[in-house]
Amino acid sequence: MSDTPYAKTLAALDALHAQDPRSVEVEGASIPRELWHAGRMSAWLERLHEHPDELVRLAVRGQHLQRWQVPRSDYPEGRVGYLTWRRDQGQRAGETTAGLMREAGYADEAAEAVERMIRKQGLGREPGSQAVEDCACLVFLENYFADFARQIDHDHLIRIVQMTWKKMSPQAHELALGLPMSPAARSLVEEALAG
Repeated sequence: MSDTPYAKTLAALDALHAQDPRSVEVEGASIPRELWHAGRMSAWLERLHEHPDELVRLAVRGQHLQRWQVPRSDYPEGRVGYLTWRRDQGQRAGETTAGLMREAGYADEAAEAVERMIRKQGLGREPGSQAVEDCACLVFLENYFADFARQIDHDHLIRIVQMTWKKMSPQAHELALGLPMSPAARSLVEEALAG
């Protein structure tokens, strides 16, 4: 199993994730932040889909690849700067993941399919791209939303929740509503969804 193209690619992705100089504390252990994030993405995929295929698994695992190398602060403030940074990150992660897949023995067609999923091409129409988006939104809501909510003004935050919600599938909506949230965070989400 460890010498299949899938296993080789997964190991190569996680080796790159493990290079993240930032870390998080999880149950008393320090873990590279990106490796932890990739694990959360994969965990959500398992809850969203009963039997995700290996290409979707690789796209979900590679979605945040090496983000620390190009920080958000390298781009202008505001929505245009954010969207440009996010697009560039998706392109870089997609290209790198596709390259690792080819090195591991995948055909170009499979590598290109994963690259499109990571770039979220065909969102809302392509199941793999939707899975990547759903997992990213769920990881954000589960782990980053509370801190994010303290940094952004109320009206802007409501719009962000509404835009995030529009990109998610109905199944991801159900999982998101089941997340444990502080009363303040739940109130914000409920207000955004009522608007």
